[in-house]
Amino acid sequence: MPEYEFVDVYVPRGVSRKEATRLLTDHAEYGHWELHRLSLLRDGSRRVRLRRRIIRQVRATW
Repeated sequence: MPEYEFVDVYVPRGVSRKEATRLLTDHAEYGHWELHRLSLLRDGSRRVRLRRRIIRQVRATW
């Protein structure tokens, strides 16, 4: 079963959809994050949860 780490990003109300898309695209491209959940709040702000897979390296035995 894969393990993931999560990060929560808060996007305030005044940020346009285009700017929010650019912000999340940068996280995806440079940090290898993927969208897990997006919540649009009543005041127009967005709460975004991103995740990325944790890759555990197996130690070589000699």
